[in-house]
Amino acid sequence: MLTTILSALSCSSRETDIVGWYRENAILGVIFTEIHEAERNALQSLVLTKLSEALRASLGADRVDQIRISFHFFPEDWDKPNSSRLSDEKLYPDLFGRNKARKYCHVVKRAMDIVGSIAALILFSPLFALIALAIKLTSKGPVLFKQTRIGQYGTMFTFLKFRSMMPANDPGIHREYVKRFITGEVESDSSDQWQNVVYKIREDPRITRVGKFLRKTSLDELPQFINVLKGDMSLVGPRPPIPYELEVYHTWHRRRVLEVKPGITGLWQVNGRSRTKFDEMVRMDLRYARMWSPWLDLKILLRTPHAVLLGDGAY
Repeated sequence: MLTTILSALSCSSRETDIVGWYRENAILGVIFTEIHEAERNALQSLVLTKLSEALRASLGADRVDQIRISFHFFPEDWDKPNSSRLSDEKLYPDLFGRNKARKYCHVVKRAMDIVGSIAALILFSPLFALIALAIKLTSKGPVLFKQTRIGQYGTMFTFLKFRSMMPANDPGIHREYVKRFITGEVESDSSDQWQNVVYKIREDPRITRVGKFLRKTSLDELPQFINVLKGDMSLVGPRPPIPYELEVYHTWHRRRVLEVKPGITGLWQVNGRSRTKFDEMVRMDLRYARMWSPWLDLKILLRTPHAVLLGDGAY
């Protein structure tokens, strides 16, 4: 039966394609190279037709029904996010295998998240009330700002912040700015570009007076402890991206949302925050994922208050 399957595969693959075991003695895989995005559907239909015909001719319908054929395209189509996970586990056996091997470390990290978020929610509960009152007294609209963000493995969740903008504002301003920033099109006003390119818009016209203070002090981030308690985020990790950011991500940028769960603070936040270039921010996120330990999380958490009080790079 295996010989027949290999023969059928040879009729559907090219010299430049790679055939081998995905799972030893259980799942055969073929890597079709140099396939353009526009050709994906046509390729899948053609290969499936040729392969099915060859197998049915040699094995018969009953035995062919025992064989399952699936297609996985890399990179995945993240331009049209939906409610399900965006990443395909079959394409990242190294990543998912590593995470399973570190499951006890993840238990420790989750325990730190639960204890830390509960403590923070209790400690800052008076601030929650004062900030909510200030927002209500100075502008119309809800106290909390809710936004869809991308979590680990491309899973979507509802991200919480204190509202710092007017309720009716144009998200296109931020959308276009972020796309230009990620692609490196944002220019600095001085020769010292490293220090002057920012991730957030300076003097954003949509921000309220109270909102400007909340952003400068990072107090608008406090509701994210609820996200941590729910398990959508961690205390320490990469900044969770907005879906439209993924449209301009390079393939290697995606690793930042695959490696670890997003966090409230991280290496980026304590090393320059909004004054760090996007590619360098991604490198910091990947460095954190590679070097992660409970001690590293603790060091970042201890450095966060200083970064918040300094306000460097916060807008």
